[in-house]
Amino acid sequence: MSFANVLDILYEDNHCLALNKPAGWPTTHFDGTEETVDRLVKAYLKEKYGKPGNVFLGVVHRLDKPTSGVLLFARTSKAAARLSEQFREGAVEKTYWAVVETPTSRRSPAEFVLAETGSLDDWLKKNDPAARVEVVPADTPGAQVARLVFVVRGRHDGLTWLELRPHTGRKHQLRVQLASRGCPIYGDAKYGSDRPFGPAVALHARSLTFLHPTSKEPVTVTAEVPPLWRGRFAHLLNTST
Repeated sequence: MSFANVLDILYEDNHCLALNKPAGWPTTHFDGTEETVDRLVKAYLKEKYGKPGNVFLGVVHRLDKPTSGVLLFARTSKAAARLSEQFREGAVEKTYWAVVETPTSRRSPAEFVLAETGSLDDWLKKNDPAARVEVVPADTPGAQVARLVFVVRGRHDGLTWLELRPHTGRKHQLRVQLASRGCPIYGDAKYGSDRPFGPAVALHARSLTFLHPTSKEPVTVTAEVPPLWRGRFAHLLNTST
């Protein structure tokens, strides 16, 4: 089978490549032996262009293993440096869709989902032994500020569909900020959900807008939600506000 048939390529030129990452796949490898998206993309480029030897691919950002959606790579070292700088400086506009479990009590800490739009501000710190991130007081040593804005797109049967725009890029930021308010992302057992969702959590990187590393023109790449969403959340996705 061709690698082109394995990958859902959304955008490709001589400098950049963006794809729709399936949930359950790691972005890149460390010491593990499992298959990763970056390895598949390298194999795809090698096959498509008949490249001998190693293929350069710059990993400029990452998505959590259970998250799906737009994942951007650089195809040259110059593009990698320029795109990485944009991510570091917060110049890349990221939009996520999430389905969260909504507490039934109006006295719950999840009052934010009763509004149509708003923002969440927290201080986060990694708990490395537990492989988690936690909300901590602002004066905690090592804590980092995290901020996102949200819009409610729909509600149905105890679930809420949110559009999220993070203003910071902290590890597990969206997952822990929502879970800390009693609204874990559907399927996210690490942060309190007891709903099975295969290898996924209901968090999808819907779109990414960046400045092209050579032309400097804005580029927006959008990814459709996985088929599992269309089946599991059919009624919710039809209630878009």
